[in-house]
Amino acid sequence: MTHTALITGASRGLGAAMALALAPSHHIIAVAKTTGALEELDDQIKAKGGAATLAPMDIGNDAAMQTLCRGIYDRWGRVDMWVHCAVHAAPLTPTSMINTKDMAKSIAGNVTATSTLITYIAPLLGTDGRAIFFDDPVVGHAFHGAYGATKAAQIALARSWQAETSKTGPQVHIATPAPMPTATRARFHPGEDRSVLADPAAEAARILSEING
Repeated sequence: MTHTALITGASRGLGAAMALALAPSHHIIAVAKTTGALEELDDQIKAKGGAATLAPMDIGNDAAMQTLCRGIYDRWGRVDMWVHCAVHAAPLTPTSMINTKDMAKSIAGNVTATSTLITYIAPLLGTDGRAIFFDDPVVGHAFHGAYGATKAAQIALARSWQAETSKTGPQVHIATPAPMPTATRARFHPGEDRSVLADPAAEAARILSEING
């Protein structure tokens, strides 16, 4: 039986690292908006002897997510693991100056899309699947209002789902990665010393080890 791992936000950073870490044991279903980055990930997965199905789409597109989940069900009947790394990172700005469009995009990408995905993916996970979400300590920090508020709401959804399924499954995990030299962090912290940040591959291995432990 083929084990499957659905990675939303798989094209780079922690999402790509999680995909590569799971590739030896799972067929990777990689979702992201950037086709070129997904193709690079596919090459890396193949180099490790793994296999992937690429799904270049926006998680905020409800019809696309329905089609994706239906396709997963038709081909495999289930998902063993869902790793949700997709996030919309709005530009940093004083809270009193948050752009309405930036906030709307943050709510759509980080809250609405997550809620919708939980609805669609929960039946695919069944009672013995696992879902992984990622908390971020910058919530509440200065200038992170739009990102922080919607990231906190995303994790609140995950915590509620976790509490609801603690006895029945699926298992819902919430991990807190160490700061990594990702593109998102580069936007938030330009000019910082990236050499002291954690390697995404090492963080992926640590998180999976803690979850499996």
